[in-house]
Amino acid sequence: MVALHEPIEETVRRELSEYDDLTAALLSRRGITTREEAVAFLSPSYEEHIGNPMHILDMPKAAARIAAAIHAGERITVWSDYDCDGIPGGSLLHDFLKKAGANFDNYIPHRHEEGFGVSVLGVEKLREAGTKLLITVDCGITDNDAVARANELGMDVIITDHHLPGEHLPPALAIIDPKARKEETYPFKELCGAGLAWKLACGVLAHGFTGRENIPVGWEKWLLDMAGLATIADMVPLVGENRVIAKYGLLVMRKSPRLGLHALCRTARVNQRFITEDDVGFMLAPRINAASRMGNPRDAFELFTTTDEARANELALLLEKANRSRRAQAAAITRAVHDRLEERALTGALPAVIALGDPDWRPGLLGLVANSIAEEYERPVFLWGREGGTVLKGSCRTGNQNISVVVLMEHAPQLFDGFGGHAASGGFTLKDDAVFSFEDSLVHACAALPHTETNDIGARADGELSTLEATNDLLNRLARLAPFGIGNEKPLFVLRNVNLTKVSWFGKSEEHLKVALTTDGFDAIEGISFYAKRELGKKVHTLSQGKNVSMLASLERDQFSRGRPVRLRLVAIA
Repeated sequence: MVALHEPIEETVRRELSEYDDLTAALLSRRGITTREEAVAFLSPSYEEHIGNPMHILDMPKAAARIAAAIHAGERITVWSDYDCDGIPGGSLLHDFLKKAGANFDNYIPHRHEEGFGVSVLGVEKLREAGTKLLITVDCGITDNDAVARANELGMDVIITDHHLPGEHLPPALAIIDPKARKEETYPFKELCGAGLAWKLACGVLAHGFTGRENIPVGWEKWLLDMAGLATIADMVPLVGENRVIAKYGLLVMRKSPRLGLHALCRTARVNQRFITEDDVGFMLAPRINAASRMGNPRDAFELFTTTDEARANELALLLEKANRSRRAQAAAITRAVHDRLEERALTGALPAVIALGDPDWRPGLLGLVANSIAEEYERPVFLWGREGGTVLKGSCRTGNQNISVVVLMEHAPQLFDGFGGHAASGGFTLKDDAVFSFEDSLVHACAALPHTETNDIGARADGELSTLEATNDLLNRLARLAPFGIGNEKPLFVLRNVNLTKVSWFGKSEEHLKVALTTDGFDAIEGISFYAKRELGKKVHTLSQGKNVSMLASLERDQFSRGRPVRLRLVAIA
């Protein structure tokens, strides 16, 4: 059974009367109820909908300090996180500081040797190398000790971060983090780390500095390729200012002269001229993240900052190799988990929550594994490994739409040094002494939760659709609402009683599904699901040629077929 969304309210329909029924309904479901809000959403303007960076708390102070450092030739170091938010953020500040003629370098900690955030040891190394001003990207808001040590050594620190602070703020010269203080008045607080780094660059340009006159007005828009990439990859809500950054970021990415982006798109088989948010999320971001998970994050940073085409190609191939290694190691962990579960199943039923770990498992690979196991066994899965030599970190997935992994962890707080996420997925840091009671404690916590049964397949449809209605015209209408992501999910449609004229599997392990669907017996449309057994669950095994089914799907364009036809991205089987 697939439920449809409630009809749009009549008063809202009148307010959005210039739009067709579907567009008006989609806008309403996104909280857009006035004509002015609809115009801002469908036609975001760089000039009108990007906020003044100087209105962010501490931005004037940060911009003045950076301007002074540029003028005096002081050594500036940009310390960025090693993921697909910190690396693009560090890259765009590299480009800005280089354009400004600053004396600077970039520092990215090694995920497995140094761990996340700013460290005391790293600060001491930078001071010995001459750093006088430290700027963080996507980290620093909880690194009080490291910031205090920097102050002791005569270094000023400017923090740009989008995470929540601890009980006390670090003693930084300036903190650019709209979530850090109650007195923050900047209206949009959901910018990612690279988004805030871009705002910082814009703030310094607005403040002015020695040599500012040599930078063309509007040049900062070219940095939106990195800010947009990170905004999409880091899965922040694609609403408000993030929507503008993502939309313009994709436009810049399609025209970007950045050699590393060209090379990365080639190796990932992404058509740069038509790059979409799906390409960023599913093709580019995994390769960027693979650099830190499997090797050295500086490979990804250098890829985006090099001006040597041969080096860009070499680095893109390195990231491609790292990504393949990531997938191979994730597959090996998946096999190990299966072996353990099959062995346990011989002695009785599996528990309501699966919790397993191994010190040799890399935490950065466990999200994909946990998702696969959770979907297969239809129950919450928690997997942990060791990071940075000492810390036990892991990922969890629900596998059951009636159970929130965050609520589950809230009911067993004694196990964790920290955790976060949302209902379907999360991450955690496990206490060393909790390893042996981990699964039992989660099983007991799960038993105490209220459970509800449902026959819904997990999402509401925005409308019913026949295969004849899945047209270019409809896709173009939907594209007005792009880019899609958190807070602006792709519209979903239910196709009832469609006939499968073809069912095939492809990929190295035949893990991807392709079907042909028809409602009239003649004009078939292609539907596709990558990692179908994981994404669609056990019902994929019931699919066969000639069978009639109902499916939930979104529409997309097939970038690799002639004419770039419309196809369906399968979300669920009813």
